[in-house]
Amino acid sequence: MEIFKEDLVLQGDRNIEHQPAIQDKALRVNLNSNIYGTFAEIGAGQETVRHFFRAGGSSKTVAKAISAYDKVFSDAIYSVEEDGRYVTESRLEKMLSYESDKLEKRLVRQSNPNKAFFSYANTVATIDYAKKHKGHGWVGIMFQSSANEPYSKITLHIQFKETDSKLQQETLGILGVNLIYGAFYQHHDPKKLIHSLYDHLDKDQIEIDSINFCGPLFAKVDNRLMSLFLVKNGMTDAVMFGPDGVSQLPANVLFRKNILALRGSFRPVTIVNMHMYTSALDKFKKQNNLQDHQTAVIFEITLSNLLMQGDIDETDFLHRADLLCSLGQTVMISNFQEYYKLTQYFGQYTDQRIALSMGVSGILNIFDQKYYTNLSGNLLEALGKLFRNEMKIYLYPTLDQDGQIIDSTNLKVDIRVKELYKYFKKNQQIIDIQNYDLDTLDVNARDILKQLQENKDGWESKLPIGIAQMIKENGLFDYKGQSLE
Repeated sequence: MEIFKEDLVLQGDRNIEHQPAIQDKALRVNLNSNIYGTFAEIGAGQETVRHFFRAGGSSKTVAKAISAYDKVFSDAIYSVEEDGRYVTESRLEKMLSYESDKLEKRLVRQSNPNKAFFSYANTVATIDYAKKHKGHGWVGIMFQSSANEPYSKITLHIQFKETDSKLQQETLGILGVNLIYGAFYQHHDPKKLIHSLYDHLDKDQIEIDSINFCGPLFAKVDNRLMSLFLVKNGMTDAVMFGPDGVSQLPANVLFRKNILALRGSFRPVTIVNMHMYTSALDKFKKQNNLQDHQTAVIFEITLSNLLMQGDIDETDFLHRADLLCSLGQTVMISNFQEYYKLTQYFGQYTDQRIALSMGVSGILNIFDQKYYTNLSGNLLEALGKLFRNEMKIYLYPTLDQDGQIIDSTNLKVDIRVKELYKYFKKNQQIIDIQNYDLDTLDVNARDILKQLQENKDGWESKLPIGIAQMIKENGLFDYKGQSLE
């Protein structure tokens, strides 16, 4: 049984579930005699534990506070990272594991029968003197909700947006209190916990671009939904997760990589999507003499693509994600409706080649002026941002109603943008994919979706191997046919 149900509610905390003061949060934790743990903070002072010391009663909560600033000391305690870096997820994981292990070894359980232990850690880099890099960090907590239970864990990555190191330190301290408080009092509702991380903070101060929940308390939590929640609520512009469904840090996936991205609804993913990807990737690598390890392939779904009847259908999103992950793909969810915002985002993490693969409808949208009325330079500004640094589009053809193949050579764009289109085509930034499969050009995801929902024959062959079986076995996309035995 959890020990935090009948806890003291502070008199000054009139509404404990609606942004209690940071001092009240720290004091509530301190006054709970069953919460006891360690604080390990590297890179921005001991900003989190400071709140617990100031709140009063901290001797009931703080077993140890450490700040191993010196690299030699840090390496001696937590071991040396293979890449030599300190602000990494690996370093955070080692800090949490080490401190939790020490806590268990040094405190006798017989003397603390009701104690729920925790270890809080962060490793961060605040803004540099030149103010070129605003700073970032990893923050996490390993904790128990009752004595002797296995540990659960929450880890997240943050990007600082403020341009003053002292302000960043204060922000980190508030975030840390919110995380510790949320771990003990809101772990039953991870979405509420994520919301509460911004209590007394603004999204202009800090960005959370990755979060993972694990352990027995979060056995039913799908981290892909938690990632989606971050984007949906404006806490970050984009999130990624790998084939295993675990949230990945975009900076780690994209750093100094050549990037090929495919945008789509993938509802469901079709053989055309996969052939478009493989053909574009082959051309991208050959033209730039690239190896696999130098290239990142991203299947991107925009937030607007997930909206159904005014809100996001989380089940539908998981269906798409499950299928893409089963094909070994890295999935990105973003709020970038315009393509130029997508390539700008990639440009934050790499100075290497960037390319997009798309069908005819996608490139028509790119040259449609109605999408850029918010820009002072309208279409010209958008195209300038999109095609900068020799960004390329690999265009997959389609069939028109008369069965004619449509590619970049006979594509009809608005007369007002025709010369612009011809310029980028001549500049070899719009490139046709030649090795397309003529027999599958008429495959359409909307038609397939309708066929599978109406239990009609023939749709299975239009999907990658294994996808139809997954849809049938799990009843994805409202499939109502006979389940496979």
